[in-house]
Amino acid sequence: MQFMLALDLSALVVALPKIQTDLHFTHSGVAWVINGYVLTAGGFLLLGGRLSDMFGRRRLFLAGVLVFGAASATCGAAVSSAMLVASRFAQGTGEALAIPAALGMIPVLFPDGRERLKALGVWFGVSGIAGTSGPVISGALTSVDWRWIFYLNIPVVVFAVRVVPRVLPESQMVREGHRIDFPGAVTATGGLVAVVYGLLQASSYSWGSWPVLLPLLGGFALLVATVVVETRSPDPLIPMRFLANRTRVTSNVLSMITWAVFIGYIVLLNLYLEQVLHYSPLRTGLLNLPLSVIPAGILLSTRLTPRVGVKAVLTIGYLGSAAGLWIASYIRVDSSYVSAVLPGMIVFGAFNGLCYPGLISGALHQVTDQDSGLASGVQSAMQQIGAALGLAALVTLALRYTQHRAHGGVPLAVAQSDGYALAFRVSAVACAVAGAFVLVVLERVRSTDARRRAGRTDSAPPKKGCQGGRSVRAPLPPR
Repeated sequence: MQFMLALDLSALVVALPKIQTDLHFTHSGVAWVINGYVLTAGGFLLLGGRLSDMFGRRRLFLAGVLVFGAASATCGAAVSSAMLVASRFAQGTGEALAIPAALGMIPVLFPDGRERLKALGVWFGVSGIAGTSGPVISGALTSVDWRWIFYLNIPVVVFAVRVVPRVLPESQMVREGHRIDFPGAVTATGGLVAVVYGLLQASSYSWGSWPVLLPLLGGFALLVATVVVETRSPDPLIPMRFLANRTRVTSNVLSMITWAVFIGYIVLLNLYLEQVLHYSPLRTGLLNLPLSVIPAGILLSTRLTPRVGVKAVLTIGYLGSAAGLWIASYIRVDSSYVSAVLPGMIVFGAFNGLCYPGLISGALHQVTDQDSGLASGVQSAMQQIGAALGLAALVTLALRYTQHRAHGGVPLAVAQSDGYALAFRVSAVACAVAGAFVLVVLERVRSTDARRRAGRTDSAPPKKGCQGGRSVRAPLPPR
């Protein structure tokens, strides 16, 4: 089931140009196929975790899977762009219910610590395989019919619904003293949707026009309302005390930047391969395979971090990612894949992979057992939100520059490649700024093993359940 959920986003990237043509999406509107999903998944993720604690993880997991499956069927049967986008919003809601409940099942199924670590390793491994294989599977299915990307989910849903009730006991439900913060979740998600809509509208209208200003201002107003609701709620989704730790806040901001750049790069790169170089979906999917270097970067990061620390590894990762994106920006209308695309893809992928373990470590910095689930949920939500905001901003930037060049008499294909190149350069600058931000703001976070080898400990012994202990649960996997 985790494979299906993780596969969904990566598989759609290659299919976007074909979906855009078949359902008559505008160039900016097609971004909603991804943004509709990640916005609802990220916006309601913390609410889904709270509901699973209150009403039972098995019950919420099955509810989320059923919603996801039904929405997959309507996605595959979509006859218009509006039907597909609405179904993608529903799919994101299903994930927001299923993912926190699914991760919460692991301690129930594997009470032994060693077995639990193995299970978590399988969880992360499945997510990585899905992310790597998604473009290839998508390319093969899109060559037949892109609708099968969604129909493929249905038998998996049927299997999960039949098997989970037989193998998993219901978790203990906690209701006393807890309230459901629906207002906070709704205002946050509504505000983000409005902001993303305003950014995408800017690809067709001027920044000072009402079609752009109205959703942007309305979205920011809803986000301000979210802060007010959260500060006054007796049981907020994100307690204000959680935001008091500078390292955790910094890591979550960096997670947003990382996923904004990553998703923007992947989507625009595949649009370039299919719309400018005119590669087939299958060929495009296969040419995404060099991004499988990302897990190698993650593995290298886990080896380097105990020796040099999170701060150094993150700085190297972001500056290296910036270099890879800058190399990628040298694409032209007549570029070859080997000389213009592959070098940037490998450099960016390897250094981007270096960042993820450090971001996880920072997101869990000095987290007590009481807040460990909250910390992992917040980081996963920030990843989804960053992906949506980044994609909207970068697509708008590329489209506006493309239109500017085309109106100046430049051929459309040349203008498109120039627009994508500009988006890559802006992403490179964002990564470079993130690297500088790490150096200036992030506290020095080192692993327990590193402190032990250095022969020193923290100024105060870690409390039970804190980062130095062993009871902190693993975070949700990067999406």
